[in-house]
Amino acid sequence: MGAPDDEAEAGTSARGRRAGEVARARLVGIILPIAVFAGAIGLWEFIVRVNGIEPYVLPAPSVVIATLAKDWGTLSLSLLVTLRTMAIALVLATVGGVLIAVIFAQSRLIERSLYPFAVILQVTPIVAIAPLLLVYLNSGTAILVCAFIVAFFPILSNTTLGLASTDPNLRNLFKLYGAGPWRELVLLRAPSALPYFLGGLRIAGGLALIGAVVAEIAAGSAGQGSGLAYRIVESGYRLNIPRMFAALLLISLTGILVYAVLALVSHLLLRRWHESALDR
Repeated sequence: MGAPDDEAEAGTSARGRRAGEVARARLVGIILPIAVFAGAIGLWEFIVRVNGIEPYVLPAPSVVIATLAKDWGTLSLSLLVTLRTMAIALVLATVGGVLIAVIFAQSRLIERSLYPFAVILQVTPIVAIAPLLLVYLNSGTAILVCAFIVAFFPILSNTTLGLASTDPNLRNLFKLYGAGPWRELVLLRAPSALPYFLGGLRIAGGLALIGAVVAEIAAGSAGQGSGLAYRIVESGYRLNIPRMFAALLLISLTGILVYAVLALVSHLLLRRWHESALDR
């Protein structure tokens, strides 16, 4: 009777140690990047103060934070403009990318005919496209189109790959039971493609922000726009370097927040069944 009890206790102890190791690894994974980042910011502040560098050359982090607080009214409105453009572009890219990926999954001929156009849009630098779009469209529409273009391809390519990567044995089983193409798509291929789609969505979120910022810079150079990137261009013309850094800080924080939210959504959807989201 003692041996099974000992084995059960040993198993419980091993699981406890494993849980403790996972918790410590997570804690280190959180604390270490924060410590390194704080050290880098402190070093930046120290170098600026020791060498007496003027704010119009390189502002200290404390000056950037003070400028952000002082100009929050202007910068927050510009942030909302950029966020709105990014959100609309991401939604349109998601809907368009998924719909076209589904069409590609139903017809290999259509995929081979249209996929090269998506590749062309992806490999053409958005910096070259933005000024051209500003010639034919108003600044708001041009910025939205630029953000859409760069966010569209990752969702399309990843979803297409996911739909094409379904286990052929399971597909044959569905056919054996008489399931039609759309039933197979909804019940088998779509769940199999979900991790690929979510991976593309995380990439597209950051790219939508990048596309919006690049297009806003082009629009700002032409004297148009009101987003955060426009504030960067405007501040550069006025040599208001602290405000440039403050706007750049807001863009970076926005990108981090967007990625974190999309990563959380991905984890919540996959944590119970997909190996990519399971604790190791």
